[in-house]
Amino acid sequence: MDGSAKIPTIEDKSTENDLKIICLGDSAVGKSKLVERFLMDGYRPQQLSTYALTLFRYETKVNSEAVTVAFWDTAGQERFSSLHPSYYHKAHACILVFDVTRKITYKNLPTWYKELREYRPEIPCLLAANKIDVDYKVTQKTFHFGKKYNMPFYFVSAADGTNVVKLFREAINMAHSYKANPTDFMDEVLQELEGMGDLKLSPDSGLDTAPDSEGKDGDRNNNADEESEGASGTS
Repeated sequence: MDGSAKIPTIEDKSTENDLKIICLGDSAVGKSKLVERFLMDGYRPQQLSTYALTLFRYETKVNSEAVTVAFWDTAGQERFSSLHPSYYHKAHACILVFDVTRKITYKNLPTWYKELREYRPEIPCLLAANKIDVDYKVTQKTFHFGKKYNMPFYFVSAADGTNVVKLFREAINMAHSYKANPTDFMDEVLQELEGMGDLKLSPDSGLDTAPDSEGKDGDRNNNADEESEGASGTS
């Protein structure tokens, strides 16, 4: 999968071929380093301090189709133990990361996963056990959290690159598949609306009769006022 990264801007407008992949997990688990390792020298991240996030824009192909992937990183916002709903908005996949050298980051996975599912109940989520280069024996351990929720699981290292490309390629493919066939109700509605374009009212819809009805109500009120004045004059 060949690709190159470019600086995103706030003015960038999404297209039907855009994919959004978000990274979740405790602070300092290596989320940004994993993205940077995947993109290597072809990236230049843009810090959007107003939104407390970093965007990495990556252009590639999926099944011969050109797509642009926006990787969203929290830029330290996760220190507050909760992220703004806009971080999850229209995400097509999630990479959930923990640090194998810090048990607390694994214990906090249920909290992050719960918040993810509150906003994006159906998008695919992958689990990454980062920093295995510190002690490769950790790869002999079993981590049940991923199995519990049927997540694709990867032992990775942002330091030496172990499995990083595999992780991100699968995330991109899963995001692409999800966007093509969303299982979330709101995504289906948005997809339909985007395909409909400008709506035109049919003559029998009844919606275009509202001004006339209002006018008729006004005429009736005027007639009632005239009759009332006439009655007052003859009394």
